[in-house]
Amino acid sequence: MASNQAVSLLNNIAKAALFLGVGSTAVNSSLYTVDGGERAVLFDRFRGVLDETVGEGTHFLIPFVQKPHIYDIRSKPHTFSSQSGTKDLQTVSIQLRVLSRPEESQLPSIFKTLGTEYDQKVLPSIGNEVLKAVVAQFTAEQLLTERPQ
Repeated sequence: MASNQAVSLLNNIAKAALFLGVGSTAVNSSLYTVDGGERAVLFDRFRGVLDETVGEGTHFLIPFVQKPHIYDIRSKPHTFSSQSGTKDLQTVSIQLRVLSRPEESQLPSIFKTLGTEYDQKVLPSIGNEVLKAVVAQFTAEQLLTERPQ
């Protein structure tokens, strides 16, 4: 009789542990955290990319239907090096450092068109083109003498 009660108690404990394990897994998969200086764009399998961004904090989502994509919205430095030709046809090696960050309201469209690696796709090509266009307006002497301006 005592062994039946012990087996029954152990079965109840096993069922409770299984229930708690499944419940905690479900709650854990339906939460995500957005840290300070970050924003999230939600992708919904039925509606696509949602138009609003999600701010800092812990948020709920529908597991297996929605997926958050986290963007860092703080300013980050990017350095571009280029060999450019000057106005007097001399070759100049120049470096440019740019601070950039995405505009928070444009994050859904950035995600739709460029993805999460937008800064590696866009900034190097734009930075090099602008750098070459500006350097081509000056002579090598002007680049040295008018450097502070």
